[in-house]
Amino acid sequence: MSWSRLRTCRWYLNRAVTLGGFLFPTKLRIQGQLDLAFRRRCGTAAGGGEVRVRFAPSPTGFLHLGGLRTALYNYIFAKKYGGSFILRLEDTDQSRLVPGAAEAIEDMLEWAGIPPDESPGRGGPLGPYLQSKRLELYKQTASEMLERGHAYHCFCTPQRLELLKKEALRTGQTPRYDNRCRHLRAQQVQEKLVRGAPHVIRFRLQEGVEPFQDLIFGWNRHEVAQVEGDPVVMKADGFPTYHLANIVDDHYMGISHVLRGSEWLISTSKHLLMYRALDWQPPAFGHLPLLTNKDGSKLSKRQGDIFIQRFQKDGVLPEALLDITTNCGSGFSTNRVGRTIDELISEFNPAKITTHSALLDLEKLPEFNRIHLQHRIEDERQCNLLIKDLQRQIREAYRGEIQDEDVLHEDYIRRVLDLRKGHLCYLQELVTPSYLYLWARPTFSSQQVAALSTESRHVATLALKLAEEMGEGAAVDQLSKDLKTLAKQTKETKYRDVMKLLRLTLSGLHQGPSVAEMMVALGPAETVHRFRKLLLLDETS
Repeated sequence: MSWSRLRTCRWYLNRAVTLGGFLFPTKLRIQGQLDLAFRRRCGTAAGGGEVRVRFAPSPTGFLHLGGLRTALYNYIFAKKYGGSFILRLEDTDQSRLVPGAAEAIEDMLEWAGIPPDESPGRGGPLGPYLQSKRLELYKQTASEMLERGHAYHCFCTPQRLELLKKEALRTGQTPRYDNRCRHLRAQQVQEKLVRGAPHVIRFRLQEGVEPFQDLIFGWNRHEVAQVEGDPVVMKADGFPTYHLANIVDDHYMGISHVLRGSEWLISTSKHLLMYRALDWQPPAFGHLPLLTNKDGSKLSKRQGDIFIQRFQKDGVLPEALLDITTNCGSGFSTNRVGRTIDELISEFNPAKITTHSALLDLEKLPEFNRIHLQHRIEDERQCNLLIKDLQRQIREAYRGEIQDEDVLHEDYIRRVLDLRKGHLCYLQELVTPSYLYLWARPTFSSQQVAALSTESRHVATLALKLAEEMGEGAAVDQLSKDLKTLAKQTKETKYRDVMKLLRLTLSGLHQGPSVAEMMVALGPAETVHRFRKLLLLDETS
């Protein structure tokens, strides 16, 4: 069965299931053939060579969630098929460049755990990977287009182009260039060039665009010459436009598959015309469905909370961010929460990518982060990194409040993390007031104690005895049972108030982890010290 027929079968079979058809056994058989053909097509470069994909953002801003998702799918695709993932920065729009954005984009990919194999920072055999350093290559290609008759010099002034735009809008039409300079005679062009007239180079669009097969959207064809004017490929400042630079770079960098956002789908026919004009073999194209807000609205850079550096600052783990951006979309054999990058690569199946937008619900991010934080705590190497990070945060937050440096000891922090795993969504929660008792001794008053029990001295004596008998390896479950037994030995104080009194003594708080967990976290020596304070408070009041 041919590739095109398999792709068509896929559409009809999915439609049949959607409409409640009865093709289930047949669908399983043909879907298996389709997935195999799809994997073969995705895993084979256009020229039969290595799979090479690229992420090519513009450093006119910092990396945001939409960009990270595009980079992630490219990275996963490359690793799934044993290929290379390239970072290329498209910095030809010099007027809009943001200082530091280029370096920050690469840094954020490294932080996210999807580092490029070739990039401006890492280098590589087919660099440079900054478009501003490849200008001569674009000029040569534009000259080749001119020589072949596929491009021409345009001398229209910005004022004339603005008038064309205003007139089109006035008459209710879509603004487009009228291709006026396409019809200049060679002598006229030469005279203007000799005079040094400002000009751009435009690509000559042709009708009769051939359809192309997108890996995700299937067969597509856009007659761009009927709806657009000839596009500029070289600007007056000598820099290329996106349309020229991206096909030149993809060609010379040996890009086999272009995976980019679906907003570029309509431009692909234009790019294929350029490939044909240069007699170049185009890569395979796959246009990823949009990542949107949960209500279907477009993610916008104006939303300050979608930039990756913001998530990093807020304590979001990179694997949680990768997990949630894939969980809300398609292209994987499962849709479970808690997947690592290796699991995402293993479960990736491009045949399962749908054309539907991925609805991102960031309200679920804390839960994703909680699960991945638990995974890190349970991994010895990752836990050691968490301990070092938490030691730094504690020193910065409570430098003048720590009475005992033992709270910074690795074993102590590891015990705290182990007890709190599954409860914490973010590591920095441990340096909020709710957990200050772990790093500094609390204060409380005799009035607070009296409000909870009239027999606080008796409770303190019982609790002190229990703390003195607990060993370093005390278990929370056993201590919970012992505390219930302790509460039964009071005359007037209910179990609930006994626990409130002990929690106040240990933490200065009215709410928080169980008293048993607090005792295990603090350890026998510190627990004894705090219960003695309750006993002494009662004696002096």
